[in-house]
Amino acid sequence: MNIKIPHAGIVLLIGPSNSGKSTLLQQWVNTGMLSPSEIISSDAYRTLVSDTDYIDFQHHSKEAADLLYDEYFAISAQAFAVMERVIEARSSLNKCTFVDATHLQSEERQKYISLGKKLHVPVSAIVLDIPLDKLLHRDSLRKDPRGSKRIKQQARLLKSEKRFIKKESFTKTYFVTETDGLTLSRQKSTLLLNVESGLDIIGDIHACFDEFIELLSKLGYEENEEGYYIHPQGRRFVSVGDIMSRGPKSIATMDFFDRHIERGLAYMTDSNHGWKIARWLDGRKVTLNHGDELVEAEFNVYEEDYGAEKTNALKARLAKCLLAAPSHYLLVNNGISSAVVTHAGIRDRYIGKQSTRISDFCRYGDVQGQDKSGKPIRNDWFIEHQTSQLIIWGHDPKTQPLKQNNTLNIDQGVVFGGQLTAFRYPEKTIEFVKAYKNYAGIERNPLLEAKAQRFAPPNIGAFLEGFTVETAYFNNVQIGGAHAKAAIDSVSHHALPLEQLVYIPPTMSPTPQTSALADTLEHPSEAFAYYKKHGVQTMIAEKKHMGSRAVLLLFKDALIAKEYVDTETLGIITTRAGRRFFDKETEQKILQQLHTELIEKNYFEQFNTNFVLLDAEILPWNLKAQQLIDQQYAHVAEQALMDRTKLLEKLRDTVQIDVSEWLQEYKGLLENAQRFSTVHQNYCWDVQDASSIQIAPFHVLAHSSETFFHKPHIWHMEMNRLFAKNSTLFIETEFKVLTDEASEQEIITWWEEMTAAGHEGIVIKPEIFVTKYNGKLIQPAIKVRGREYLRIIYGMDYLEPSHLTKLKERNPSKKMKHALREFALGLEGIERFVKGESTARIHECVLGTLALESDPVDPRL
Repeated sequence: MNIKIPHAGIVLLIGPSNSGKSTLLQQWVNTGMLSPSEIISSDAYRTLVSDTDYIDFQHHSKEAADLLYDEYFAISAQAFAVMERVIEARSSLNKCTFVDATHLQSEERQKYISLGKKLHVPVSAIVLDIPLDKLLHRDSLRKDPRGSKRIKQQARLLKSEKRFIKKESFTKTYFVTETDGLTLSRQKSTLLLNVESGLDIIGDIHACFDEFIELLSKLGYEENEEGYYIHPQGRRFVSVGDIMSRGPKSIATMDFFDRHIERGLAYMTDSNHGWKIARWLDGRKVTLNHGDELVEAEFNVYEEDYGAEKTNALKARLAKCLLAAPSHYLLVNNGISSAVVTHAGIRDRYIGKQSTRISDFCRYGDVQGQDKSGKPIRNDWFIEHQTSQLIIWGHDPKTQPLKQNNTLNIDQGVVFGGQLTAFRYPEKTIEFVKAYKNYAGIERNPLLEAKAQRFAPPNIGAFLEGFTVETAYFNNVQIGGAHAKAAIDSVSHHALPLEQLVYIPPTMSPTPQTSALADTLEHPSEAFAYYKKHGVQTMIAEKKHMGSRAVLLLFKDALIAKEYVDTETLGIITTRAGRRFFDKETEQKILQQLHTELIEKNYFEQFNTNFVLLDAEILPWNLKAQQLIDQQYAHVAEQALMDRTKLLEKLRDTVQIDVSEWLQEYKGLLENAQRFSTVHQNYCWDVQDASSIQIAPFHVLAHSSETFFHKPHIWHMEMNRLFAKNSTLFIETEFKVLTDEASEQEIITWWEEMTAAGHEGIVIKPEIFVTKYNGKLIQPAIKVRGREYLRIIYGMDYLEPSHLTKLKERNPSKKMKHALREFALGLEGIERFVKGESTARIHECVLGTLALESDPVDPRL
């Protein structure tokens, strides 16, 4: 006889002492059918908790026997308590556990049946119904016999319990009268799906068969002579469910999947519409609505054309296919379960398991009732997802593929006029085809509802205790609650309306190491060394303008802006803190001038865009920093010059003692003050009107149809020249390209001459906008500031040896981490803005950057 056991779950061995439970399990261990760790034995756990494997209370007086039995009962209670905790832990991890105990009492068995239901694992039973004479004979041969009285009592109890065992809700029950020749086999999990040559996971099709076939062709599948779609590289496709209903060709889609699933070319998960249609096809009483009635209409036409017999045969075949669909699949890549495919979602503790509750959750998601219109109220189950497994799902249409907390929604509402999406795994790339039409109409169209809610404010409660932002460039960026609250306070009081705030520029790291030169704090060589260490050979060196960082969002016209930021405006100019850069009157003058010049040069038509998003520097520095300059630089410089001049005069008048060393020292200190006084003035000039303002754009971040993170920095600098050519407000930025030692030295000389003349310094960037090394993001830019400029950062005397030695011990690691995270958040927010995602989705990226900025970091770095 062969015992078939699920790949995971609880297996109870039931039988009196001497029925051969332990012996049978050991045989299966010896033959490799079982692992010793899969066996939980009551005898072994009695020994574990009490150092005693057997108590003989039979050959004693009644008083002594009662005392020994009490001791045995106490030991057994503790042993079973520990056993149950271990079994629960193994079941939580979806392991298989064989429990070696008598289990003759109904309450003992029910305890494990309840545990199996709680943890969503099957509970099976192997009942060893061995004849009494064998039980007694085996007991007589034991080193520690249980006694005939006890054996007979247990045998009678099993006999009376058998009829109850048959009715108990075990997944499978085996009754065995002889253990010789018993074999054990494991059923493989039907939920495991090997990635092998690759899988293409396809969102909700909803009977949009023509779009589906176009998508398969786009993915490289080719139709063979038998009508099967085969990929030349051996890839297969997987549906997240809801392949039918709402759309025009449910029968064709279901038939297509049935044939391909049978051949092992395709797979499909269970789903809400799939489950309802499966039961209807199977002849069960089901109310068809929400687009399911269209399936019935198709079958009515089919029956008119082909007759009842053929129709019934087709219904039976398709019902069998749909009813066999699992709640979810675990994608196994190189032996590791790395991703999950399901329809509406799954909790972490459900992954890899099967039960009615799990199936319902995977079909419908976390539904908490209905609203007044009868629409399901869904909780965001994905917030609780904590494992590293990517969960790919559909069911809830989103305007774009939506990645949140390591889950990816690929239902883009093709039946509502959206798109049909495919997620290629393990490549993790996305392909799609647009819907040919809106098949479902306007009523309760989730894509139209999402568009109408695009500018709805975010739920502030989701951010207060901290939050995590999924980005394409840095995976998860985690924001702590304290920093989140600080950012919320800043946004609430000072920032622009949320829908107008789409991007906060990241902070910029200084050189990771200070200069090896004795009299220099920062030098280009250390930036070059960092990038070379990370595999970058070609770099861009750009002149760093000493102004104020700004973001310019310029629109083709004011009406178009309404679609993007819910405001009629020609543009928005913001600071790094998300605040309005200019007063309203100045902003309008600048925006009007930029708009006029760009329209005259046909910029928007030339690039077929509704807007342009620029990262820039606005000069002069005193436009935004006048108060800082007056209080922190001009005043300090004036006081230092006066004090040091007077001290130097007094030292010169001193004749009674030798003060030559002091004289020399204070000459140097006075020179430092003079340099300090001069340096900040290099970045300031009087601004009489808008014509005195200069704008130096250095990144063209996005147009209305695309972002430009894939473009090299040279492209961005060429676009910078184009803007300078098209507008009197825009200025060009000098740059040089590093490709070899000669160009490296040329850049160093350029930096030395430029900074000696009073300019701030340069920014070194890798050739590629987004650069990774060994799969990790590296610094997008490193600033290298000049010796003179650093006086306004570290103080007028920072180059004195005692100060400089200390400064060379600075640690920019925290600044560098923030720079990477803010960079990733910024790009993610722009991607979402271009895709037309909601204000809430864009805002979490903006808020995340502002929160990181509230984390204390040495402001001089």
